[in-house]
Amino acid sequence: MAFTLGRISVYNGFRRAVHHMSVNSTKGQRFYSTISKEEKTSPSGGTVISERRGTVMVIGINRPEARNAVNPETAQRLTEELSAFDQDNSLNVAILYGVGGNFCAGFDLKELAQSSGSLNVEQDVHRSPGPMGPSRMRLSKPLIAAVSGYAVAGGLELALLADMRVVEESSIMGVFCRRFGVPLIDGGTVRLPQLIGLSRALDLILTGRPVKAQEALTFGLANRVVPDGQALQAALELAEQVSAFPQLCLRADRNSAYHAAFDSSSFTQAMQYEFDNGLPVIVAESVTGATKFSLGAGRGGTFSMSKL
Repeated sequence: MAFTLGRISVYNGFRRAVHHMSVNSTKGQRFYSTISKEEKTSPSGGTVISERRGTVMVIGINRPEARNAVNPETAQRLTEELSAFDQDNSLNVAILYGVGGNFCAGFDLKELAQSSGSLNVEQDVHRSPGPMGPSRMRLSKPLIAAVSGYAVAGGLELALLADMRVVEESSIMGVFCRRFGVPLIDGGTVRLPQLIGLSRALDLILTGRPVKAQEALTFGLANRVVPDGQALQAALELAEQVSAFPQLCLRADRNSAYHAAFDSSSFTQAMQYEFDNGLPVIVAESVTGATKFSLGAGRGGTFSMSKL
């Protein structure tokens, strides 16, 4: 995928940002400037790898040598994998993670700085993927982010694309691109305030400070905090739990929540949308569920919620 539809050249700005990264010495700036010094080898399978586990699709960003920073090829592959997941009726939940200990360090500014051409991005968000790939998507099924290491700048924006984030204890999240004049153009200013509130979102957006896992949990940015090395396994267990529920009902409720948060113009409109989209589910799934509940209660006088 080449970002050639629009006419906004940001190449020079990114070159200046990369230059500043090489001379600054703060913690966040050191993080960026040392990416190129790490010599790691990506496992085979390309810049994005995927694996199907029953009704769960596991998608990994596979550029550990760059702390899983996203280049145009990776952005295209991520978009393809999540689009395929969304269109596959046999899959219920997807997991996004980073190979090699980091979730994603954002867009690969080092590769961009070495490019001979400029980056042109499409201005119309309806017409193409974002620079990070799937960041403009509205998936119809749940996505869980398994966050390890750094999830910063565009990497944070990819994590915000997910419905839930399982975060390892030593992980760092933040708008690190603030330090270098690189804007959030992959949904960060849209999703973050909805998730954690405007005041807390502005704290992160304006300061660019690092956010550790426990603070992220307090904010609601993280949904689960797990020991290091366990994010992917915990995300798989969570995905299997979500996948086991009746899916029409689950997706209708999920869709209604997104509509209320982003699309409804009033409380009444949101309530009407919820009712209109929930009503068909009663016929399709609720009667069966009520029958199951009744039979369970009839056998023992009480119904065990663990059997649902």
